[in-house]
Amino acid sequence: MKIYEAQAAPNPRRVRVFLAEKGIQVPYEQIDIGKAVNRQPEFRKINPLAGVPVLELDDGAHIAESVAICRYFEEIHPAPPLFGIGARERALVEMWQRRVELYLFIPIADSFRQRHEFFKGRIRQVPEYAEAQRQNAEERLAWLDAELANRRFIAGDQYSIADITAMVGIDFGRVSKIAIQPGQKNLARWHAEVSARPSAKA
Repeated sequence: MKIYEAQAAPNPRRVRVFLAEKGIQVPYEQIDIGKAVNRQPEFRKINPLAGVPVLELDDGAHIAESVAICRYFEEIHPAPPLFGIGARERALVEMWQRRVELYLFIPIADSFRQRHEFFKGRIRQVPEYAEAQRQNAEERLAWLDAELANRRFIAGDQYSIADITAMVGIDFGRVSKIAIQPGQKNLARWHAEVSARPSAKA
């Protein structure tokens, strides 16, 4: 078993933080996305969509997509639970995980991908869309600040995959000058707490 990843990319970091929370150690193989190794035919045999991370199991099977990889490890190492316990809690964690992914993480990523030189010639870029997504992300930070007024973590009282996704997204936002604003005290409090966890350094 091993994980193909790129150290600087946000999605692999989600998996590293998740595994660190669970105390799971898996060998990593670095893929040089700067040299587009992930877009070469050899890597596309592993993941036709060319993304990282990818988990390679001992039987040769490959699981791509960061949350899918996290779900795999949640099943085989359920403690500590990061997707919730019981039907109600799991549903709430799933709801919040999807919300922060779709409405915060992706807009932040798009604001980078849609105009940065790194992706020039690799994807279709629309700079106007990048700006729209930057504004969307800033609006969602304000929304999340309000949501965190009455609870400790994104999905409730327990740290979860939703917190990992939100933290990684917000941290990645720095490259596009998307940041928690001075008045967003609830979000700043939450971010300071999750960033202080040892796993955040993974």
